[in-house]
Amino acid sequence: MVTGEKTTARHAKPKAEAGAGRASVLMAGGTVVSRASGLIRQVLQGAALGPGLLATTYNTANIVPTSLYTLLIGGALNAVLVPQLVRARATHADGGRAYEQRLVTLVVSVLAVGTVLAVWAAPEIVSLYMRDTPQEHAAFRLTVVFARFLLPQIFFYGLFAIMGQVLNARERFGAMMWTPVLNNVVLVAMFGVYLGMMTGSRSVTDVTDITDAQVRWLGIGTTLGIAVQAVALVPFARAAGFRFRPRFDWRGAGLGSGVHAAKWTLLFVLTNLVALTVVTRYANAADMELSKAGVGYTAYSYAQTIWMLPQSVVTVSLVTALLPRMSKAAAEGRTGDLRADLSRALRVSGVVIVPAAVLFTVLGPDIAVLLFAHGATDAATAQPLGHMLQAFGLGLIPFSAQYLLLRGFYAFDDTRTPFFMAVWIGAVNIALATACHLLLPARWAVTGMAGAYTVSYFAGLLLTARLLARRTGGRLDDGTLRGTYARLLCAAGAAGVAGWAAARGCAGVLGYGTAGTALTTIVGTLALAVVYLLLARALKVDEVRRIRIPGLG
Repeated sequence: MVTGEKTTARHAKPKAEAGAGRASVLMAGGTVVSRASGLIRQVLQGAALGPGLLATTYNTANIVPTSLYTLLIGGALNAVLVPQLVRARATHADGGRAYEQRLVTLVVSVLAVGTVLAVWAAPEIVSLYMRDTPQEHAAFRLTVVFARFLLPQIFFYGLFAIMGQVLNARERFGAMMWTPVLNNVVLVAMFGVYLGMMTGSRSVTDVTDITDAQVRWLGIGTTLGIAVQAVALVPFARAAGFRFRPRFDWRGAGLGSGVHAAKWTLLFVLTNLVALTVVTRYANAADMELSKAGVGYTAYSYAQTIWMLPQSVVTVSLVTALLPRMSKAAAEGRTGDLRADLSRALRVSGVVIVPAAVLFTVLGPDIAVLLFAHGATDAATAQPLGHMLQAFGLGLIPFSAQYLLLRGFYAFDDTRTPFFMAVWIGAVNIALATACHLLLPARWAVTGMAGAYTVSYFAGLLLTARLLARRTGGRLDDGTLRGTYARLLCAAGAAGVAGWAAARGCAGVLGYGTAGTALTTIVGTLALAVVYLLLARALKVDEVRRIRIPGLG
């Protein structure tokens, strides 16, 4: 009997790993398509609005619903409620059905009330992000108008998130990763039509140039995209067995533990939002000073979005698939398995994250010009965005690792420690960003803030790794993790030099026109990728050696 149980356990572990692997591949595929279509949308947006003050009014208004949704309930949904739902499904007599219905009712109610209040208080909310802009300024007024159109997204972000968590708790991961493509399709069409609405060949790049019809088109279209994305998840949730019935009997229903855990997540989110608000205000001030130079918030947000693409494709997919499994391991006291999962996730994600960080560092300006020097943006105004991408560059490594390690705490229902980590990272980021704002000229201040973001996550990772080792009763690394990253950094560093040299050589021959920049970026990227793969295999990085290269086996 004992032998049979051991055999079953041996077979169960590879099966679980294979299941997590398939889920990760499915999610990564959805994320790749979503991010690719999102990149097309962002390129069109850059061509339509440019990188200056007009784009900043739209982008500032567009982060308001995201920030408020996250503050209201989004942080708790993403980090806390999957373990709660998994536990309810495993321990409740009805398989957690009533718990889910109460939870969805609570979330929808909070979102509905919060959305109405946010629309009403739009001017006051916008003033937090544009405190250095007079309220009578055309940019402030336009941002408020955009905000009133965009704030209903709060409700739809929440609906998307809660339906997604219901699916994740059932280990149905694909739909949540694929439905954002619908949002991007709507936005690509919206910006395409907007480009056609421009008068003649003149680009609208000033806040006084845009018409009321164009503002309505952008506002309604942007919110419609999020609504389509959210509603599309409902049939998948029903197919997975979820049936919604409003239940307001929240008292004594077991939601208390989730609310208690969520209070620390709320503080975690609030801390991040404080740092975001400070940086946004400083970046908006740079835009006000140099309104058409592309040195402020829009360039910062575009650069950060590109920088986070590898994280979104690789790390988030791994975490979403592994979190239910890690939560179960923590609940059963199998901390060794949890550490092993985190270590493996760090090594696997590092195979992509490390070279991507180097790529952004060496080819940032080339990538920015290739993607954004179109329409209302020219090569000169795309350059600051490229410098910000370089400043973010290497920060991708600690940012991705930090994201993974925090999920170790969440698996234990520990949301208190991540809050203190956010305070530490936010304090470092705010202090360094303030120094950049005060000491650097507007042209370079926001680039410095991107570098400050990188430094803050290096500082955060060191402390997070130490605290997680204490929490799990052992170090994540037995030498394998450090060895893997040392070899990855060596391979990526040498590959970065090769990629930079290839790109500069190509640019010297082809020049810096549109075709020349495209070929320069492609040649530099390919050189970096090939040299990286060859060196990583030569250095015996197991996670890379499993990748089949034609002609090399």
